[in-house]
Amino acid sequence: MNRRILKPFLQDSLLKGCIVVFFFLSFSTNSISAQSSKRDTLIQELEDLKNSTSFSAKDTLYIKNLIDLAAEYRYHNLDTLLTLSKKSLDLSKKAGYINGEISSYHSLGGYYSDKGKIDQAISNFTKAYNLANQHNNDLLKAGILNDLAKEYGYKGEYSKALKWYLATIEIAEENDYKNIISIVNDNIAHLYLEQKDYEQAMVFLQRSKDIHEDIGNPIFLAETLSNIASTYAEMNELDYAMYNVNVSIATFEKERILEWLAYCYEIKGKIYLKKNKNTWALYWYKQSELLHKEIEDDRGKIDLLNGMTEAFLNLKKDSVAEVYALNAFDLSKKIGLRSGIKNSTHKLAKIFKDKKDFEKSLWYHEIYQATYESLSATNNEKALNMLKTRVEYDQQRQQLIIENEKALAKRNIYIYIFIVILIIFAIITFLIHRNEKEQKKLNLELRHKKADLEEKQAYLNELNQTKNKLFSIIGHDLRGPIGAFQGLLKLFKEGEMSKEEFLNFVPKLKVDIDTISFTLNNLLSWGQTQMNGSITRHSVTNLDCIVEENIALLSEIAEAKSITLVNRIEPNCQIWSDPNQIDIIIRNLLSNALKFTPNNGQIIIGAIQKIKTCEIYVKDNGLGMTEDIIDKLFEKDSNHTTYGTNDEKGTGLGLSLCKEMVEKNNGKIWVHSALGKGSSFYFTIPRLQKQYKESA
Repeated sequence: MNRRILKPFLQDSLLKGCIVVFFFLSFSTNSISAQSSKRDTLIQELEDLKNSTSFSAKDTLYIKNLIDLAAEYRYHNLDTLLTLSKKSLDLSKKAGYINGEISSYHSLGGYYSDKGKIDQAISNFTKAYNLANQHNNDLLKAGILNDLAKEYGYKGEYSKALKWYLATIEIAEENDYKNIISIVNDNIAHLYLEQKDYEQAMVFLQRSKDIHEDIGNPIFLAETLSNIASTYAEMNELDYAMYNVNVSIATFEKERILEWLAYCYEIKGKIYLKKNKNTWALYWYKQSELLHKEIEDDRGKIDLLNGMTEAFLNLKKDSVAEVYALNAFDLSKKIGLRSGIKNSTHKLAKIFKDKKDFEKSLWYHEIYQATYESLSATNNEKALNMLKTRVEYDQQRQQLIIENEKALAKRNIYIYIFIVILIIFAIITFLIHRNEKEQKKLNLELRHKKADLEEKQAYLNELNQTKNKLFSIIGHDLRGPIGAFQGLLKLFKEGEMSKEEFLNFVPKLKVDIDTISFTLNNLLSWGQTQMNGSITRHSVTNLDCIVEENIALLSEIAEAKSITLVNRIEPNCQIWSDPNQIDIIIRNLLSNALKFTPNNGQIIIGAIQKIKTCEIYVKDNGLGMTEDIIDKLFEKDSNHTTYGTNDEKGTGLGLSLCKEMVEKNNGKIWVHSALGKGSSFYFTIPRLQKQYKESA
């Protein structure tokens, strides 16, 4: 079939034709590849989300990607569009994602529209609009109203279509949605084109063109120029039509937009058809037909099939013309497009008349006559309804403007009266308060001085408490081990202890010195936070490195008690925190766990990476705690301390210090414990998150 259609053209210029077809096929392959790349990207992003450890089908990003993917399948695979739209609608309802529900209903409306099921399309668009209206989403409302108006246009109810288009423009103008205004102008132009009112259609198309030239979006401008080209072709202004369609084709070929390119090729075929250059017309119709094999656009295909029928009839190829006319008729019946039925039956009646098959010719002619009369009568009524609707709409707007002006004038009178009363009241108030001004000034100064004294007193009390606590810790927890160390050195120096006896005490001395060092570090960190001198400096922090360093630091203590330290932190686990403060937190929690875990015990440290935070835990199978002890652990002024399994002693500062530093890093800390069953300490820290770019 393809060779027979192109044969006359190839006989005249075989080499040139081969080159043109070769480039077209190359472009078509690249176009399909370019359009599918966005679908592939969305599919990959959906797979990545599904494979993530924190995946949830209720994730709004996942649902939004489903909706975007569904939109990519429109004009390409309507069954996939339906499946994805239903899935996104179901997930949006479960997740309570309103914008997802609105977009899913909108997408379903597009599916039913392309299938020619106008009532179902209107039903879904109406559901989407009602939801958008309830939640005051003007951008979605405007887009949905435009599509709803378009469906009423397909249905033949031009009055309702124009009403909704005007309502869409009102919303778009209030919010300066220029793209939507231009699209609606294009669609209103189509209403007038249906009635052959080309001059009025061109008014709206020119408005749309002006907007796109102002915005500077070449794709939207090309869409409007292609509609202008089609209108010029209908007006037999063929040079203007050819210029505009060539500009549009250049843009759509560059951007690889197949559905619009197929439309432009069909327009170019129509221009050559009107020039009576049927071979060239068929060539461009054929390019459009090749693209229609890759897209699903039945409405656009009907005009193409009817155009090809006419071209073949002009070339006296009635048998081929009959095939295309029958396809146009069947497709028009399928989606209920009466203009397509009228055009195809008119040609079929002529074809069968020429074949002397008068029975079929009469049958198709009767269908044509009935459809023509119906459209003619309907179009007259539509024209009147459109005019009436527009007049009513303008009258309503004018009435609202008048009422608003009256209300504004009335409001201004009330404002003037209120201003006069306010001035009088202000004068009276000034006179009343002038005598009290000095008294209030004195009272205010006294209150300020009192507040300053109370603030300074509280600060001094806090400093005094900090000082007392420091001296208490130094006196009880540091002086004892240091004094014992001094006494031991004195005995060794004075010869009352042999070298062998002294060396036997070295392991014990090392433990005491490590304890003193650890206590001093905690004491300095705690004192700094109490004196408001600690500054948290956030940066990208590798958690696994900090944990490994602390395990190495405390390994000797663990080996002394035969305790197993298990690190379950994943490599390159990154968080957003102050690394020095995280180091202190980890060291204190591990040290506590070692202190209260008996010999041959086990301590596990790990992290659970969630969407926004990293939850770090330290678990032991040690002594555990009662509820009373747990309640006092993280109190700021708590000095609670307990001896470990080997009589280790601490300052009671560690957990208080951990809590302060966790909170400075925008996290929280808690514990689960039971007496005799061990303890599990948890804290959260914000983590680095992968950024996803959303489609507009």
